[in-house]
Order: sequence, then structure tokens, then C-alpha cells
Amino acid sequence: MEENSYKTKKKGRKNIFSAIPPISKYNSRKEWESECWKNIVKDKISLQSFITSYECHNIIMRVAVSQMINSGKSYKEIGNELWISPQTISGIVKSINRDKYQSYREESNGKQAKSQVSSVPNRQIKRRRVRTKFGTTYVSY
Repeated sequence: MEENSYKTKKKGRKNIFSAIPPISKYNSRKEWESECWKNIVKDKISLQSFITSYECHNIIMRVAVSQMINSGKSYKEIGNELWISPQTISGIVKSINRDKYQSYREESNGKQAKSQVSSVPNRQIKRRRVRTKFGTTYVSY
């Protein structure tokens, strides 16, 4: 009985899955994702069905910041109005300049400085065990 009610509900809805082409037609996932996004935007599919309120908030903030930057507002004015930090505004401005949004994590991938390896063998380094709320760690001194 539930299947019938589902089918009747389904008949009234637009088939949103026609925007997603088969992945086997593409050489890489990135190409497939790019094509899927183009189709979703072209078909004007309601994103509210697929994104959380948090994701919606983030998108709105990014668009609002880009609009305010284009209108000539300063970082301080934008920050006071939208309650966001200058670092967040800077990240959004960087994404506007490169036409692709990247999170801090994506941006810093591969750019992290490698830790310097000591030339002193481990047995000569004095270490002290310290217990923290995150577990036991060893501190060199």
C-alpha cells in the first residue's frame, strides 16, 4: 500500500535524477562532477532538497561578501554587517580572484612546512612523558 502512495507522489515531481549522467561516460570523477553541476544549474533544480541549512548559510555568506566587495565596502564594514572575520572575507576574495572556492584545508594541502628532523639520534634527546586530556605525549627538552 505504501508503494502506491509513493508512486503517486513521485508522479507529480520532476525527475531530478535525469541531470546526473552515468559516470562510465567520463574519464575521471572530476569531469563527471563538473558535468553534473552544469546540469543541475541548467535545470534549476532546487538545492534546498539536497543541502543542509549550514551549507545554505555558507553559500549565502560567500555571495553576500562578493557582492559587498564589488560595491566597494571595506573588510571592516563587511565584517561588522555580516559578523564574519577578516580572514574569512580574505578567503572569499581569494576565491573570487581565482574563480574557484577552496576551503582553508584544500588551499593548504601540500603547502605545509615539513617538520625538521633533528640530527641528534633519538637516544640522546631527553624526553618527558606528559599526560593531557588528549592522551599521553612526549615533550623533548
